[in-house]
Amino acid sequence: MRISFARWIIRFTRGMSLRGKLLALYVLILLLPTLLLGSGAVYMIFQGFHRSYLSAVDETARQTAQIVDFSKRSYDLLAVRTATDGELVARLARQYDDMAEVVDTVNYVDRTFLITSKYLPGIVDFRIYHTNDTLVQDGQLLWRPENRRIAGQDESSWYREAIASSDSLRWRSVPGNAKRSYITHKIIDRTGTPLGLVYILLNYDVVFGELLDHPFHDKGSLFIVDHDRRILASTDRGYIGERLALSEWPGTPTSDSTGKDDWLDLSNSRELLIVKPLSSGWNVVTSTAMKQLSAQNRTILLLIIGITIFFLLLSVSLMLTVVQNIVRRIRKLGYRMGDLSRGEFEAAIRYNERDELGELENMFNLMSERLGKLVEDITQAGLQEKEQAFKALQAQINPHFIYNSLGLLRWRAMDAQDEEQIQIIDSLTTFYRLTLNNQISVIRIRDEVEHVKAYLDICQFRYPGKVRIEWKIDESALELYTIKTVLQPIVENSYLHGGIIRKQDAVIRISIKRQNGRVAMSVYDNGQGIPENLLRQLSEGVHAGKGNGFGSANIKDRLTLYFGADADYTFESALGEWTLVTIDFPACQAEPSMRKGS
Repeated sequence: MRISFARWIIRFTRGMSLRGKLLALYVLILLLPTLLLGSGAVYMIFQGFHRSYLSAVDETARQTAQIVDFSKRSYDLLAVRTATDGELVARLARQYDDMAEVVDTVNYVDRTFLITSKYLPGIVDFRIYHTNDTLVQDGQLLWRPENRRIAGQDESSWYREAIASSDSLRWRSVPGNAKRSYITHKIIDRTGTPLGLVYILLNYDVVFGELLDHPFHDKGSLFIVDHDRRILASTDRGYIGERLALSEWPGTPTSDSTGKDDWLDLSNSRELLIVKPLSSGWNVVTSTAMKQLSAQNRTILLLIIGITIFFLLLSVSLMLTVVQNIVRRIRKLGYRMGDLSRGEFEAAIRYNERDELGELENMFNLMSERLGKLVEDITQAGLQEKEQAFKALQAQINPHFIYNSLGLLRWRAMDAQDEEQIQIIDSLTTFYRLTLNNQISVIRIRDEVEHVKAYLDICQFRYPGKVRIEWKIDESALELYTIKTVLQPIVENSYLHGGIIRKQDAVIRISIKRQNGRVAMSVYDNGQGIPENLLRQLSEGVHAGKGNGFGSANIKDRLTLYFGADADYTFESALGEWTLVTIDFPACQAEPSMRKGS
């Protein structure tokens, strides 16, 4: 049946132009069905709007409850994970006799929870309270309850109240400050003894504000109520901190009850109330005015009738305009494709629309441009290939030939019993073994030191007695990894740019130190130093990645490739007196790899 109907449609529209086909489809599929079904649809919409409105309110309440539940679980999980951290519990229960142990605990807390406290939005303050007299409070994460003000009350009283509470985890609003809420969670050891308290201060606007402000187009209210019926968040922030009373909830105060002023009683409200319970015992309560529904029904009915008539008239005019534009652009694209077939690759279509035809026109322009570039590239490919092959042949270096030649020279020097020449050849062999090895980019610091020593041995033979070399090497750093050939260019600069050989009592001091999980490698010389303007340009060149004649950009680029922003490369100098170059990077016991995006 479907195939037969499709064939009939094709035969019916076969003699029509594209414009005629689109207009026919518009009339048959859109215009006539709209006129026939419009009256019935209006009636059904009017009848169904009431149900839709109620469903929408219920769905809004349900989605709000889901969002609140998810948000609450996220903050609860942060508080629970912090309070139940085994290492934290052990450290809070420990008695400290040594300040080093106290510092270690403070470092552990900062290292573990300082970043953790920033995982979720809206956290204004994050504290871990304790009562261990042998452990300090650092004023950052670790605190002891004293006579300060917190959460709108005395800190010591607040702490005792939270510890004495039967609930391990509590949410509260800050009295007198509707813009702040806080979470507390007890820190308890295995015996049930309280050791402290996790305190998280929240920005109400970030956590609840956007969710509860202006619900139902300012025609209703939302409440978030905890398991004690206390309002934690509300569209009207004046209700925060009060208790909410509903007829379906037990314990609603009567007119004779004491303390009724602390309750917001909605038991006899004529508004539509929907209560959505959360998994944690909280509830989300929505309140909307029913009289608003009737007014909206009448307004929507009139709008539907008026808009339907208006758009039926307007759509005919718009349809004609759209069809004319589509046909014109398709014909223009056909003309340009004809130009392209004749080899006119510069043919392009000027377009402004961002619809499917606009994408097709853009793709055509890209295809035309790429075809022209491809033809040009093919033309130049033969010459470029020959040129590159010739350059590769010129640049080719055979390391084995150099090693064999140095071995031959060493054999001749041994035959002549020339010990000085043997030492020079050995240093050259060591130097070129690392320099010409393009298969590795990361080596141990021990190998980098050996490479620099080989270079300095050669320089000592070139300038005997001119420069004193001092080494200060941390043996624990030698087995760590570094980027290949970072020290030798710096040492070479002491000779090339530092004028070290013209200095009386010249000295080059090379230091490698491992400390706090990092390695610092520095080269100091008492040469002629660097002028202030050149030092500034040199530093800017390092940070900008520009060349400056000192090889600094190459070293900085390679450090960034493996360590990113974790590596520092700095210059210090006093003109005519000294220069100090320092490379600082993380200590790596395993070979570092190139970072993505570097």
